[in-house]
Amino acid sequence: MPTAAAGPRRRADAERSIARIVSAARKSLSSDPNASVDDIAKAAGVGRMTLYGHFRTRAELVEAALVDAMRAGEEVLSAVDLTGDAQDALARLLDSSWSLVAESMALLTAAQGTLPPGRILQLHAAPAQRVEELIRRGQNEAAFRTDLPITWLVSAVHYILKGAAEENRAGRLKTEDVARVVIATVQSLLTGPPGSSNL
Repeated sequence: MPTAAAGPRRRADAERSIARIVSAARKSLSSDPNASVDDIAKAAGVGRMTLYGHFRTRAELVEAALVDAMRAGEEVLSAVDLTGDAQDALARLLDSSWSLVAESMALLTAAQGTLPPGRILQLHAAPAQRVEELIRRGQNEAAFRTDLPITWLVSAVHYILKGAAEENRAGRLKTEDVARVVIATVQSLLTGPPGSSNL
């Protein structure tokens, strides 16, 4: 007869298996957004049947990988000191953000066409809100321009981070230079021309 510990042990084994599969999915999809279920199962060291026992479809697996990456990223970004001068705080946030964006870009490519657009936006809501709050604070401190819509400025910051990650991946921007280039570009964008004012 099964012992009382068999149930908890099976659950613990299942949790470890899921964690291994999700980790393999993050790595595989980051390297190749078109990685198949077979590729991910092989990377995780499990069979297809085991993988499908936890994730019924590739879409579920892609979402789990993206959610896990966003959770890990949120842990990093929530630890960034955002107190004090808004420009300095934003520089610290950007310094910690670009490598996270590099990973999420590949996962986002895998998610597009697989997950509903609304779900993707929902997963990216927290990072976007953090940037928006910092920009708004900088505007209130008269450190950042106010002549452009804040939603556009937030999107522009994201595009700069994405572009820097792409340049780094292509070998046109050295890893050690990425943070400096991103910070300088974003600060130039946000400070704007002299005399910038509200629309």
